[in-house]
Amino acid sequence: MNGVRAIRRQHQNVADKPFIVIWESTRACPLACLHCRAEAVPDRDPRELDTAAARQLIRQIAAFGHPAPLFVITGGDPFQRPDLTDLIAYGGEAGVRVAVSPSGTPTLTADRLRAVHEAGAVGLSLSLDGSTPELHDGFRGVPGVYRWTLDAWDTARALGMKVQINTTVARHNLHDLPDVVRLVAEHGAMLWSAFFLVPTGRGRRLGVLTPAETEDVLNFVYDAGLTVPAKTTEAHHFRRVALQRKILADAGKDHVTALGLGPLYRRLRDRAAELGLDTEVRRTRRPPLDVNAGRGFAFVSHTGTVHPSGFLPLGAGSVRERPLTEIYRTSELFTRLRDPDGLGGRCGACEFRRVCGGSRSRAYGVTGDPFAAEPWCGYRPGSFPHQRELAALLAGGATGRSPGPDGSRPPSEDRAQRQDTP
Repeated sequence: MNGVRAIRRQHQNVADKPFIVIWESTRACPLACLHCRAEAVPDRDPRELDTAAARQLIRQIAAFGHPAPLFVITGGDPFQRPDLTDLIAYGGEAGVRVAVSPSGTPTLTADRLRAVHEAGAVGLSLSLDGSTPELHDGFRGVPGVYRWTLDAWDTARALGMKVQINTTVARHNLHDLPDVVRLVAEHGAMLWSAFFLVPTGRGRRLGVLTPAETEDVLNFVYDAGLTVPAKTTEAHHFRRVALQRKILADAGKDHVTALGLGPLYRRLRDRAAELGLDTEVRRTRRPPLDVNAGRGFAFVSHTGTVHPSGFLPLGAGSVRERPLTEIYRTSELFTRLRDPDGLGGRCGACEFRRVCGGSRSRAYGVTGDPFAAEPWCGYRPGSFPHQRELAALLAGGATGRSPGPDGSRPPSEDRAQRQDTP
């Protein structure tokens, strides 16, 4: 088995420090997105963390130690906050890398992007949920969002900013995903993230995918990783797919037959071939990073409550009352989520549970139990035939090198993780 890594481990002790902290700076947003987790509203909430409280939050993130977790300011629309650039600059002063995830609205102007860049933002995350205005604007609820998003994307790239493109995977765009990848390849992005819908907020009203469809899309995202740097959000079983695909490729086995992939995968692959994506192959694939709710990830709401994920509405405390470091390290909710042996159902019995763990947010959204089995995963524990090869990977061979005595990772691995934005 060759030495190419299938997944990447976090470089810090996940019980001590998250890799990423996302802050919902406001719920104010002029869009009416069909899937909105925040159920955004036009006006700002007077209970939001003010500038002083937001600075205190940044200091709490810095208190995790160097290097501090990546801090992502999202919303709603963070451009609704007049102190946005001040907070970005303050993060830099405190030793905290700050990225911004704005909404595609008229606030996303070249001047504002330039100001965010000059304030020190390390990256920009934008949403593109269709390859045409009809698909994207229909999903976002406002005409013109598609054009604003593409203009902002090109402007940010021209400024030298790192751009991540997020695509919500839902019924409206299942067959459009290759065309979205085509756009990402044409405009250029540091990363393309396929976000698998969680039934929370307005997203409860949207249709769900079957486990078989999810499997087909995950394998398409894996294929797309040779054309554009690709990852998933709230589809942690993508890491299982990455391990399976590596083992099958090393063994010279056909993954379509071995994994029982269906007609949706074939259609996505055929469309990718029509677009020429299979001829635009990157030299290396970006291995997915092993992060999950409460395990390398923390979310702070607009009012300061702390959650393991923005899509898991269970709270573990408030940064107004307890430091984020204490909540992350010691709260019962976070510590339980970091224990893969505490998972229930198929997830608890699965040999991939320590590198996957399933979406705890989707489990809660569907069943009311954050430790239940991942509803969009159809894998039967123990059914993958190459268990010996899998055990070798899970022991560390191709999942990333073991930390040194001081907990450090090789410089190349640290650089790779610093490239990640939300």
